[in-house]
Amino acid sequence: MSKTRKSTHLGMGKMTLMDYVIFVIMLIAALLILIPFWNVIMISFATQKEYADNPLLMFPKNPTLTSYKALFADGTILTGYWNTIKLLLAGLPLSLFLTTSMAYGLSRPAFPGKRIIFFLVLFTMIFNGGIVPLYLVMKSLHLTGTLWAVIFSGSFSAFNMILMMNYFYSLPESLMESARLDGAGEWRILFQVVLPLAAPILATIALFYGVGFWNSWYDAMIFLRRADQLPLQNVLRAIIVESTTNASNASSVDQIGKNSFSMGMKMAAVFVTMVPIMCFFPLLQKHFAKGVLTGAIKT
Repeated sequence: MSKTRKSTHLGMGKMTLMDYVIFVIMLIAALLILIPFWNVIMISFATQKEYADNPLLMFPKNPTLTSYKALFADGTILTGYWNTIKLLLAGLPLSLFLTTSMAYGLSRPAFPGKRIIFFLVLFTMIFNGGIVPLYLVMKSLHLTGTLWAVIFSGSFSAFNMILMMNYFYSLPESLMESARLDGAGEWRILFQVVLPLAAPILATIALFYGVGFWNSWYDAMIFLRRADQLPLQNVLRAIIVESTTNASNASSVDQIGKNSFSMGMKMAAVFVTMVPIMCFFPLLQKHFAKGVLTGAIKT
């Protein structure tokens, strides 16, 4: 018996030709994904002339921090960071509360009118009212020109609610019944029984909403007017649009170098914008696959 187990273990450890082929294909795919990111980082440390000589730059000969100094000189990026952080601090807890409470209510068998409410929520995934009704609603609430308009417009997602509702369906109903027999109300059951067991789906939904608020720019462009209110993505958009305009109006490499927004500055803006969210994702990655898989399957 021991010899059979040993031979089976050794057989599982051997790599076949197909395994090597798959490994090479995945390695090439990973390089194709990483090379553009690396190119963006290297361009941000290069001079404008060096980029003009070699756009596909892997290692700058004379790295410089000029683009980053120019980027942070007027404080626009820092203001964008602060506005985006305010969106996250206010929007993320609100989104999780709205999504969690509604998902829990619709996952309970005895919830009155759950089929009609679920149909209305599902209806919004198919038919969207559009930006004009949303703008009129925010205007009637006197929220236009404030960050609350951006927060409320992105504070609920029907897709995320369905994922969380299906995850709650997978939890044993006996746990909730035991809590009710002990005198616990629905809110206490939600916060003390259900949510401690729902860490994977909470991490997944938090990641979805966090990335959504971090990358939000369209709602801010519609609802906000002052430059000091714009979140990070709108600041990045302004930098890219201005640098593209300056580059198209320049007639030589020397003139490009004199522009206030060069290609290096644009790549530096892209880099400082994407780094925080890239650092945030690995912290929740271990819960991500389990949360999506369980939330996508109704058990």
